[in-house]
Amino acid sequence: MKAGVLAEFASAEGLLEALAVLRRNGYRRLESYTPYPVEGADDRLGLGRSRLPWFIFGGGVLGAILGYGIQWYADVWDYPQSIGGRPVHAVAAFIPATFEATVLGAALVAFFGLFVALRLPELWHPVFEIEGFERASVDRFWVGVDARDRRFDDRKVTGLLEGLHALRVVPIAEDV
Repeated sequence: MKAGVLAEFASAEGLLEALAVLRRNGYRRLESYTPYPVEGADDRLGLGRSRLPWFIFGGGVLGAILGYGIQWYADVWDYPQSIGGRPVHAVAAFIPATFEATVLGAALVAFFGLFVALRLPELWHPVFEIEGFERASVDRFWVGVDARDRRFDDRKVTGLLEGLHALRVVPIAEDV
């Protein structure tokens, strides 16, 4: 959200009520900024389940395939050694390193995937310019309506949020 309207609330209940009213009025591009996770806010924001676990699973599978493949290539294809009558392709010997490669692949996808999903690092955002917004990490609850919402009208949204007893309603512009 780079432009739109933000409203500050003193309690989580006020935030949840504002989200419910905004959703009932057809607004879909909503944001919330809270000092702690508020139960029920995700549902009222209309957030679906993340696809990140599927990508992490894929990273783990890819890590396992690569880990096993590297071992197989090195021990069976490129430099086979028949020592003491043991088989060249010893599956049991490949399991620990394959497991570690699985964990490494999944962890790397989780780490970098979370950065991509959260659009980090974001060194500046227009909401950082709002006086008192830093209290969103202490004791204030903020609701934002994105200007890209198809129903967005600055005056209607402002009036609606003021009617919900917001402590204050602040318009933000992209060029702040």
